[in-house]
Parts: sequence; structure tokens; C-alpha cells
Amino acid sequence: MTFADVAGMETVKEALRIKLLLPLQQPELYAAYGKRAGGGVLLYGPPGAGKTHLARAAAGELGAAFVNVGLSDILDMYVGSSERNLHATFDLARRNRPCVLFFDEVDALAGRRSDMRHAQTRQLVNQFLSELDGVDQSANEGVLVLAATNVPWYVDAAFRRPGRLDQPVFVPPPDAAARAAILRILCRDKPLAEMDFDAVARVTEHFVGADLKGLVDRAVEAKLQQSISAGRPIPLSTQDLLAAAQTLRPTAVREWMATARNYVLHANDSGAWDELMPWVKGKW
Repeated sequence: MTFADVAGMETVKEALRIKLLLPLQQPELYAAYGKRAGGGVLLYGPPGAGKTHLARAAAGELGAAFVNVGLSDILDMYVGSSERNLHATFDLARRNRPCVLFFDEVDALAGRRSDMRHAQTRQLVNQFLSELDGVDQSANEGVLVLAATNVPWYVDAAFRRPGRLDQPVFVPPPDAAARAAILRILCRDKPLAEMDFDAVARVTEHFVGADLKGLVDRAVEAKLQQSISAGRPIPLSTQDLLAAAQTLRPTAVREWMATARNYVLHANDSGAWDELMPWVKGKW
């Protein structure tokens, strides 16, 4: 999987290229400016917008190892075990560099320490910050840390310090052109009649990638029933997708934007969420 498999989101791809990919692909140029390969990016946005998909594609662009870190890989009920698991995960990435280390739902591991009641949980956040810094400047060279969250305002502010997850990148809901491109990719391995993906994109406003995948799956299920009765594959048509779209609603974008609006308008003294201002002022 590469960026060619990710429809739209050109601004997000470019941010990942400059911050993470090009330092590994053109090390001499970056070394001339004292920049090393490695670092971290925090991807945030509504659920289902493609954050995990982007992380896998970034690893594919490099031909790098991809380590997808789940909460069950880190969290442990015994004191000190979670910190050891986190250290072992970073050690694994350092031994297999270049490596993309991906933390999904990172707010569960990097939440605001001021909100935590237990010292053990705060200690895990401290360990995470220590691993991002490394024991020396070259410790994490070649280790690209990607983290994703739906609630970036719950992530401890210390993670946004330079050298850590210092570049929050908003992964927006796809626009009409991106939705059409996503549908094209989702349908490319299926028997198709002549398709008008733009027409489907126009009636799926506020759908994210996960919603569009569900739409295609529903249309395919209906077409399979017809194909079984006919005894042969019947091509998927634009009308099939439009019919499926009538039965579905966007999952979580409106709710997410309503929450984001509260933080952007009323809890943004630092300016951390200025990037969201044009989005939250839109009609959702």
C-alpha cells in the first residue's frame, strides 16, 4: 500500500512527505541543514477519515517496516509492566529501522497528566515522552512515529513540544472529489457497468472513508443476491450505489465537528487548533 491507494488528502500526504518521508529518501539534503531522519506526527480528525490507512501508506512509500501498536500491546495491570512494554516496542522499532511506529487511539497512552488520578498512569505518559526523546540525538533516527486520535485535545500538551509529536496534522472528511476517488478505489476490483462516481459523491456529503466502504459493501451484498439468482456475476452500477446511499447516514462527523467547535471557540488560547477554524465554522 502506498499513497496511490489513498484518495484525496493531498495536503496531509505532503505534510507527511516533508516531515517523515523525504528525510529518509534524501538524507544528504536534509543533513546539510542539520535535519535528521525520524520524528513524529500526530494525525487527528473524525473517526473513519483514514488515519490508519495513511499510516500504512506512509510505510509503503518507504518500503519500511510497519509496527501497529495496540493498547493491548502496552497496557498491563502490574506496576511497571506497561512502561517496560512501551520501551520494548520502541526497541523493536530501533532494531528494524527504517520503521514506522504507529500508535492508534494514542490519547489512551498519552492523556493529559492533569486529568489522571493514578501515579502509575502518569508514569506511563512520562515513559512515552522519554522514549520519544531517546537517550541521545540519534537514538530514534530512522524511527518514524505516527500517532492517531479522534480527541487531540485530550493528549498531554508536552507531546506537542518540538522533537516529539510536534506537528499535528488534521485529516479532514473527504470533499466531493475525494469521495469520488475513494469510491473508484473501493470498486476497482469488482465487475462494473459504466459508473458515475461523481453522482454518488454528490449525494454522500459528510461521508468519511469508512462510511463509503460500508456503502459499497451494502451495494455489493444486494448485487450478490441478484447474481446468485441469475447464476452469473452482474456488474455493479451507479444506481446500485445510489440506492445504498439512500439507506445510510454519516456516522460521526457532525458529532465530532460539534465537539471540535467547542474546543476551537472556547478552549484555544494557545492557538493549537486554529487549523480547525475554517472547518468548524462550516455547516454540519
